[in-house]
Amino acid sequence: MSLTAHWFLPTYGDGRQLVGGGHGVGVGSAGGVRPASIGYLTQVARAAEQVGFAGALTPTGAWCEDAWLTTAMLVGETERLKFLVAFRPGFVSPTLAAQMAATYQRHSGGRLLLNVVTGGEPAEQRAYGDFLDKDARYRRTAEFLQVVRALWRGERVELTGEHLRVEGAHLDRLPDPVPPLYFGGSSPAALRVAAEHVDVYLTWGEPPAQVAEKITAVRALAAEHGRTVRFGIRLHVITRDTSEQAWAHAESLLAAIDPATIERVQAGLARSESEGQRRMRALHGGSTADLEVSPNLWAGVGLVRGGAGTALVGSHTEVADRIAEYHALGIDEFVLSGHPHLEEAWWVGEGVLPILQRRGLWEPPGGGELVPGRARTVPFAAAR
Repeated sequence: MSLTAHWFLPTYGDGRQLVGGGHGVGVGSAGGVRPASIGYLTQVARAAEQVGFAGALTPTGAWCEDAWLTTAMLVGETERLKFLVAFRPGFVSPTLAAQMAATYQRHSGGRLLLNVVTGGEPAEQRAYGDFLDKDARYRRTAEFLQVVRALWRGERVELTGEHLRVEGAHLDRLPDPVPPLYFGGSSPAALRVAAEHVDVYLTWGEPPAQVAEKITAVRALAAEHGRTVRFGIRLHVITRDTSEQAWAHAESLLAAIDPATIERVQAGLARSESEGQRRMRALHGGSTADLEVSPNLWAGVGLVRGGAGTALVGSHTEVADRIAEYHALGIDEFVLSGHPHLEEAWWVGEGVLPILQRRGLWEPPGGGELVPGRARTVPFAAAR
């Protein structure tokens, strides 16, 4: 099965240095940013579309622009790119969310993917009026997805749950196609929700052995429900013509960070309830030493940024090798990003994706049809 490659829209801003933010960390905690204007995000989205990415993830939270509204504005600025919209089920009713998704599919021509984010930062959840504890949030997510799935099947839904109640809920117009549900989380409660309700389980970029353990666990839980789940991974990328150039860029990003910033960000991340965030922090321990935690897997991003904190670093061939390694474990969807997101989209799209295509691991969306203007051959040193 060919893998699918997605990009990322930095709706909190972008820059030539690592841009901090997320999981309780304020935007701009590291790196000067380019404003997340519709003009700039359009450039990123069009670049991703031109080089062959299938979709683009847009984050959610107080630290970034609203994903639903921003991507709806970008639909008209792009031709094919799908938008992986992150949203939190505790902040909107399941009936309204199901209706919003159906509307989005009709007006976008079926270009919506949904990333369900339960939320792991109590202070931010309370700011939005959500006072449930972590385990209760996951139980509410399960009820939410139960309602949404049933509505998309055209059913009339009655539910009196622990956290949600709907009576006579139904949709007059169903989404076509039904948007796939993506979901991430590393706690036992998260794995249970993934196994029972979602289409794609997403993990952050942990070393291959740890990723393999998660895949095994989710597959076993899904089998108990008679289901199968696809798997995806969220990674940053620093790829250049040579390995030396890529690692030099990684070191330059690290050198630009004030040690006091790392200390402040890590203190904030330590308060997170997210098991995934704990696992990211464990990879580097707050130290700038020994950041290559697995071949070509660099934990430096997580020093100043919440959420996904690792990057694939190396030549185009080395990065393609690592993607192929994860793919062999069972990862079919790769949500990638890089700083700045505009320039790095071209590095990955022109340097790495052609190698994966030659190996039979990837094909451009649409059966090999590329967006007009996309070069079919690229003069990168792909064999290095």
